[in-house]
Amino acid sequence: MNRFNIQTTLPVVFFVLFSVLNFTGCRQDSKNAVSKKTEHGVAMDSIQACCAALPDRPYLSGIPDKTGTGVSRGHATPEGMVYIPGGIFVMGGDSVWGQTDEFPLHKVQVSPFYMDRHEVTNAQFGEFVEATGYVTTAERKPDWEEIRKQLPPGTPRPDEEFLTAASLVFVPPDHPVPFNNVAAWWKWVPGASWRHPHGPGSSTGGSPDEPVVHVSWEDAAAYAAWAGKRLPTEAEWEFASRGGQERSVYSWGNQPINEGALKANSWQGNFPNENTGEDNFPRVAPVMSYPPNGYGLYDMAGNIWEWCSDWYRPDYYAELSKQGTAIDPQGPDEPYDPMEPYIEKRVVRGGSFLCSDQYCSGFRNAARMKTSWDTGLEHTGFRCVIPAGK
Repeated sequence: MNRFNIQTTLPVVFFVLFSVLNFTGCRQDSKNAVSKKTEHGVAMDSIQACCAALPDRPYLSGIPDKTGTGVSRGHATPEGMVYIPGGIFVMGGDSVWGQTDEFPLHKVQVSPFYMDRHEVTNAQFGEFVEATGYVTTAERKPDWEEIRKQLPPGTPRPDEEFLTAASLVFVPPDHPVPFNNVAAWWKWVPGASWRHPHGPGSSTGGSPDEPVVHVSWEDAAAYAAWAGKRLPTEAEWEFASRGGQERSVYSWGNQPINEGALKANSWQGNFPNENTGEDNFPRVAPVMSYPPNGYGLYDMAGNIWEWCSDWYRPDYYAELSKQGTAIDPQGPDEPYDPMEPYIEKRVVRGGSFLCSDQYCSGFRNAARMKTSWDTGLEHTGFRCVIPAGK
C-alpha cells in the first residue's frame, strides 16, 4: 500500500495520526517463511505477520534516558524484583515465524540485573502520579507544531476538534476483516487513558493488579526514573524472557501456546472479530495470572507489549553480529524505520492479548515490534530493571 493511500471515510485525525503514516501493519518478508510451509497447521503463505508495526501517536518532544544507579548483588533483591544472572546467549529469530529484523542470529553478553517480577500495575503507576502530579501523553492535548515534525512535508493540519487528548483503543469489528488495515480495529478515542482504558466513563477494570496501559515510552521512562530504575534494553529483555533456556521459542519452552495448560494471555478465535476467551481473559489480565518462566518472571509473553529502552532500526542486528559477541548492547544511536522514516520509534517486546499464531505470534522470545515513542495504546505497558553491581 502506498504510504499516502487513505480511506476517505476515516476522520481527519486518522489521516494525520493513522492512515498517512502507513499503518498497514503488515510485512510479508519473513526470513524463514516459505510459501505453503506450515507451522501448527497454519499455512504460512496465508499469514501476514501483521504485528510488524503498531499505530503511532506522533507528538511531544523527547526526554533524556534516565537509568537506575545499580544495586550490589550483596544486598537483598529489591522488593518485587527478580535477580537475572546475566550471561551469553544467541539472540534473534527462533522459528518459522522469525521476521527479517530478527536476523542475523548473533551472540550477546548481558551483565546481571534485577527485573520487575511483573508488569507495572495500575496501583503502582497511580502511586507515581499521586506523588508527582505527572500527566501522561494520552492525557495531554496534542501540539500541532510538534506533530508536524514527524510527518511528511505538506501534511495538512487536521481540524481543531481532532487535536484533543486521546489514545488508541482496540474496538473489534463485528465481522472478519483483512489484516492489512489496522484502522479496522484500532480507534482514536478522545478521553481514553490509563485511567479510562476504553474511553470516558470506563475504569481500569476495577483491578489495581492489572498492568497499566495507554502509557507512552516517555511515560514509562518517567515512572522508571521516579522509582530509581530504568527500562530494560532489548537484549536484557530477551535474555530474561528466555528464562535460562537455550534457544527456546517461547518463555515457557517450545510447546505451542494453545497446546497443554494455559500459558499466557493471547487471542483465541478469529482475529480481530471473535475472541473465544479460552484463556479466561478476553482483554488484559491481572498480572501473575499465568505461570512464571524459569527466572520467576510473569507475563513475559502476551497480555501487554512492554517498552524497551532501545531505539528501533531493522538493520541493528546486522551491526551487532560484526562484534562477535556484543557486550551489553544499548540499541542503535538513532532510530530509523524505512516503512515510516519520519517517525522515531522504540522497541516493544512480549506480545499482547491481541496476539495469536493466526495473526502475529508476537509472544515469541525473539519477536520484535516497533512503535512511536510518544504513543500509548490499550495493550502497551512496561516493566523496569536495575543493574546488579558486582
